[in-house]
Amino acid sequence: MNVSFRVDASIEIGAGHVMRCLTLAEALREHGARARFLCRAQPGDLIETIRERSFAVDALRGDVDGATAALGAARAPAHAAWLGADWLTDARETQSLLADAALDWLIVDHYALDAQWERELRGGCRRLMVIDDLADRPHDCDLLLDQNLGRVAGDYENLIPRSCVVLAGPRYALLRPEFARLRAYSLRRRVEPKLENILVTMGGVDRANVTGAVLSALSECRLPEDIVVKVVMGPTAPWLEDVRAAAARAPWKTNVLVDVREMAQLMADSDLAIGAAGGTSWERCCLGLPTLVFALADNQLPIARALAGTGAAIEVELDQKGSCADLCRPLALMMEGDELIIRKMSEAASVVVDGRGTDRVVSCIVMDIGA
Repeated sequence: MNVSFRVDASIEIGAGHVMRCLTLAEALREHGARARFLCRAQPGDLIETIRERSFAVDALRGDVDGATAALGAARAPAHAAWLGADWLTDARETQSLLADAALDWLIVDHYALDAQWERELRGGCRRLMVIDDLADRPHDCDLLLDQNLGRVAGDYENLIPRSCVVLAGPRYALLRPEFARLRAYSLRRRVEPKLENILVTMGGVDRANVTGAVLSALSECRLPEDIVVKVVMGPTAPWLEDVRAAAARAPWKTNVLVDVREMAQLMADSDLAIGAAGGTSWERCCLGLPTLVFALADNQLPIARALAGTGAAIEVELDQKGSCADLCRPLALMMEGDELIIRKMSEAASVVVDGRGTDRVVSCIVMDIGA
């Protein structure tokens, strides 16, 4: 089976789309599939990371100086500027790169692309899959995945062909296999809650430096001197050096970890996460990791509120100055010995995701659902 992924990462887009596609590509490779990636070369791309995972990457360039051209602008997706070119330029360049491939599946994970782009590519692939989070634009595809909490197939009514199969909700969350392997261990160690290790993770890019705001807020909280804070950042994060400087000034041990490969183990060994409401939300839930969650983009707001609604997380907001003084309030309750809060959050989180979502998605692709 030949599979190609059209997906981008950048300072603006972040790393999450590429990382979840890598998870899916690695799982498909275990089933004998050959996968390649098509990504636009731009600041913050993860092209080298993809190559390090032993996947071929074709770098798209196109009209990188033009954001969204007038072509189709009247009905362009809300995130059209993320493409770095007009949709037709991107489609034609993608077609050219795929011209020599007998392609079974083209998998598209990009907020800037919709049905008009997909129709241009239909002739070059046997099946087309879309990974989405927004349900805000039409798609022309055979299979659609939206792994977000609260999402139902009906949210895509009138946006997809009648024959399209929809995989909706965190039952289909794309997690690497180590999360399922460590789930039992992680849940066991939360039977008797404690608060000794805090994990801070705001995504691979964190272009607004919310990590810095969190470290500043933590320095004002009343935490024990022996607590350990671990901060995870991506190699392209623009505020990395500032965060390292803030960590060095912290009143307790604070480690900054870059390009972490053992994220599941790190989460399983943590007692509390402070993180963004992105794709790592499902990783945390699988391991029953309680979270103080931030919505760092409009598309993360429904996730943060849904997680808070289930009791799996407590939503924390930035104020108009970009600080998060409210962070100390839930921490104070936990530090004062109210273990019931941590235990209930952990139990609620573990119900959301079971860690087998990637297997379910792969089964649909391998079995050629939509045939």
